Amino acid sequence: MNTSTIDSPVGPVSISVNTEGAVTSVLFGEPDVPAPPSEASEAAADQLREYFACERTTFDLTLAPTGTAFQRTVWAALREIPYGRTESYGALAARIGQPTASRAVGLANGRNPIAIVVPCHRVIGASGTLTGYAGGLDRKRWLLDHERDAQDVLL
Repeated sequence: MNTSTIDSPVGPVSISVNTEGAVTSVLFGEPDVPAPPSEASEAAADQLREYFACERTTFDLTLAPTGTAFQRTVWAALREIPYGRTESYGALAARIGQPTASRAVGLANGRNPIAIVVPCHRVIGASGTLTGYAGGLDRKRWLLDHERDAQDVLL
């Protein structure tokens, strides 16, 4: 496992990659066990820096999150939510063919190990309210505002 950490407007962000160069996690904060960076972790760090600099709306990274089949289905669907947009838990559940599974979608969303790149911050409550986020609601609000404000710069 190799790790790179970047400073960002929402605090330190740590990126871990496996020996094949696939991203296994993007987490807020410093890693519990620092590991040397690699070419792959630095490439992922560069893409995250571009995201924060309003130069990137999508990521071109190989991902290898660890989770159940259902979680991986939810995480794949998260990557389809366009930059600067939001979707409710219920709409996401319906989109993956599980219209009554909004709570399970919420749990899978909360266990997403690859923050920002797999944009779980784009999922909101049915009423449009910001609901739980593993990185904290302040970070979720910042990320959503950042994407909304950056659209004018990027598009």
